[in-house]
Amino acid sequence: MNRIAGTLIILISLLGAGCNDSATISSDPYKAWDNYLGDAGRTHYSSLTDINRENVTQLQKVWSYEPGDDDGKSYSQCNPLIIGRTLFAASSHFKVFALDAATGVEKWKFDPFEGTDKKDFARGLAAWTDGTQTRIIFTADKYLYALNAETGELVTSFGDGGRIDLTKGLDRDITGLAYQYHAPATVYKDLILMGSLTAETLPAAPGHIRGFDAVTGEQKWIFHTIPHPGEYGYDSWEDTTAYRFIGGANNWTGMTVDETRGILFVPTGSASYDFYGANRKGANLFANSLIALNANTGERIWHFQAVHHDIWDRDFPAPPTLVTVRKDGKSVDAVAQISKSGHVYVFNRETGESLFPIEEKPYPPSELPGEAAWPTQPLPTEPPPFSRQTLTEDDLNPYSNHKEELLTRIRGYQYGGQFIPPSTAGTLLYPGLDGGGEWGGAGYDPTTGILYVNGNEMAWIIKMIELDAEDQDPLTMGKNLYQANCMSCHGADLSGSTFHGAVPALTDVKSRMKPQEMAERIRKGKGSMPAFSYLEEDQVTALIDYLLNWTGDQEEVESNGTKNLEALQYRMEGYQRFVDRDGYPAVKPPWGHLNAIDLNDGTIKWKVPLGEFEELTARGIPKTGTENYGGPVVTAGGLIFIAGTKDPFIRAFDKETGAELWKGRLPRPGLATPATYEVDGRQYVVVAASGGKDTPEKGDEYVAFALPEVE
Repeated sequence: MNRIAGTLIILISLLGAGCNDSATISSDPYKAWDNYLGDAGRTHYSSLTDINRENVTQLQKVWSYEPGDDDGKSYSQCNPLIIGRTLFAASSHFKVFALDAATGVEKWKFDPFEGTDKKDFARGLAAWTDGTQTRIIFTADKYLYALNAETGELVTSFGDGGRIDLTKGLDRDITGLAYQYHAPATVYKDLILMGSLTAETLPAAPGHIRGFDAVTGEQKWIFHTIPHPGEYGYDSWEDTTAYRFIGGANNWTGMTVDETRGILFVPTGSASYDFYGANRKGANLFANSLIALNANTGERIWHFQAVHHDIWDRDFPAPPTLVTVRKDGKSVDAVAQISKSGHVYVFNRETGESLFPIEEKPYPPSELPGEAAWPTQPLPTEPPPFSRQTLTEDDLNPYSNHKEELLTRIRGYQYGGQFIPPSTAGTLLYPGLDGGGEWGGAGYDPTTGILYVNGNEMAWIIKMIELDAEDQDPLTMGKNLYQANCMSCHGADLSGSTFHGAVPALTDVKSRMKPQEMAERIRKGKGSMPAFSYLEEDQVTALIDYLLNWTGDQEEVESNGTKNLEALQYRMEGYQRFVDRDGYPAVKPPWGHLNAIDLNDGTIKWKVPLGEFEELTARGIPKTGTENYGGPVVTAGGLIFIAGTKDPFIRAFDKETGAELWKGRLPRPGLATPATYEVDGRQYVVVAASGGKDTPEKGDEYVAFALPEVE
């Protein structure tokens, strides 16, 4: 079973079997938080009412826990599981731990990277039980693990001594390619359903979806997101051999399952390479799609592709939410999917029919040679987008101290609305690469039909650089290898970025690392940096030579390319937010917001800023909101709990009006989705407060709040 609160466990408990702590769960499907984001439908909803509108201002910090991985560089995005009175989560270096949920006292800790210098982060864990045993399921690096929930020890009967090598069984050799999963597995009955995080450049592993036996670890089925010959969608790729070498089209966000119908809903991202698709012409199914699969067999039921031939990295960014919508006087069980573009798509769960109109409109062609942008793209007309869709000079930040500079800069870019192809001049993507919607996903109140989603308002610059395809001297080869494999994260000027976490600058790498250390890092990777073990020895040497000889003068080395870049003539210069010289967004506020969307009539009920720059408020500027990562929690007590902002607070909003009722200070920003749960009749709210992305502070701490105990 996947839902630990299921009827089988309740029956076993009544019979006196399986009465260990980890299998004691309420029969109320919304009272427990024993699944990622609360339940299998990813609703983020809790039926608890102990904390409510009337008393939320009395919340106080009751415990905190520091796993001990605070190196000032790493962070956690983990949404905890609470099973019985035990809380399960992961540290900023991916040590999995169990705590007493009422006190924060550690019960056990497991380090999948013990004896190595590897570290990573998780967005959540999964759990499986048969009523007599409970297993904690998670992925670290390329392995899928199963732990005994009571002891934290490996379940040695699972896979190979307690883990499975996920790089095997993909119907393609991906030796040396990056393959991991920050999202938790989705557990349905006795199946563990898996997506993947793959490289966004080439070469990259394919993002196929798989089902594994939860008891033995045996692979039971596979769905090819890049279709093989004879499979549905194969003809959407002009190159009939695409399934042999194209990567991506992967589910990196996590998935959602309708346990009653046995339907698995899989949102996918773009095919690799993200921003230039000369070698993957066609619509590219099943990239950028919401796919409904038979959870038992992996067979396709229906799909919807939101972006054809994506060249904007417009991944579906979060697991969809199971909802019920009143339509034409009838209740329709539906699935709602948020997008980076700031839209909400709503489909009948069984048929895939959209409950609101979707218009397929023409958009401009690409100016890049070899690229073939798809001529039309679909967008829903209802509900209205929760993030702004167009960008003009009038939309520039009126509070910036550098308004004239922003005006000059924007006039040098291509900009406007959606689906403007990337260019060598630079194209402004708005909403940006982090949305719109992000991986935290949407919360849903099943009693009202309201969807709550936090959104971002940040323009990003996509600037393409042309590469040559001739093999020349080693230093030139090194530059092109850097541009092909490293530039999108570390930047064209080696200055680093914050898009995939804290990506360090490489301008001073020769003072920090010896050549042999650099070679080891390139081959094996570390943390969020993937391994590039597919590079030949002379390529690694050329790349290191380029980094060691880099002076900042890009004209000193002419770009001549390498043989493995023949199909990819253009690469993106690097992940760049469009900000002013002080680091504030170039667009006018709000820069982050929380939205209430009525799915019954397709309207936005309210919108409020989310987050604050106190120094701007002190200048008399209305609350601007901030970029935000991590989703909301919705409760029957009339509240929305959400952290996720760049300022170090968790907040409670009135779910009816959007009024901010309370905020609790955190040791650092909590860029994660909170959880709420009950132990011995007392309700708690907990969040990972470890910073992340472009926040200056990073650490490793979980903080729990509750009402004062009654004497």
